[in-house]
Amino acid sequence: MGDAATRVSLTAAGKALSIDGTVCITASELIAAHVLPPIIARMRRAHPGIEIEIVASNTARDLRRREADIAIRNFTPTQPDLVAKKIADRNARLYASPAYLKRLGNPTSPAGMSHAEFFGFDRTDLMIKGLRALGLELSPKNFPIITDNHLVQWELAKQGVGICIVMDEVGDAEPRVRRVLPKLPPLPVPVWLATHRELHTSRRIRVVFDLLANELGRSAKVADAAKPS
Repeated sequence: MGDAATRVSLTAAGKALSIDGTVCITASELIAAHVLPPIIARMRRAHPGIEIEIVASNTARDLRRREADIAIRNFTPTQPDLVAKKIADRNARLYASPAYLKRLGNPTSPAGMSHAEFFGFDRTDLMIKGLRALGLELSPKNFPIITDNHLVQWELAKQGVGICIVMDEVGDAEPRVRRVLPKLPPLPVPVWLATHRELHTSRRIRVVFDLLANELGRSAKVADAAKPS
């Protein structure tokens, strides 16, 4: 019954012709806090009748159950009933405060990172495997602080507690940190927009979807142009 009610709700929302109303956008904590605000400001100026709800979460919300109308995702949406558009490929890198790197001895190669402390999202070995692929030989002992909140990790890094992985457009804009091992290959971060196919026929959802696509694509180009040489 719940699934049937959700389908009816999606169909009804998809037939909405008015631009005015509420749109719920979900994005990761870092994107919601550091990338979305100027985009939402421009959206509100262009369409003051559109009200925005933002769900900042690193857990993927279920668009089929109306947990959000539009999702900004860092992985390829595979559900067949979603409309998805790839916006850009971003990069993530390692960042830490100069004081923390000094305590490590200002390492210049992966070999000097054996005692580095990173922030983990959980106790699985996914991050360890990902960083090992970059040449960093790490173990669970290199992850003494665990929190699934990326913003908390970022604040800890800025306070000199350890090393955080963030998108370079966010990390390079923060004066209190610098790149760790700048020549290390970046971690790829794809940026996708997704919405339920029923909602994509809604004029309001289309307006917000297209605006997000344009603005996120533009911000990615600006970030690429601003990369340090």
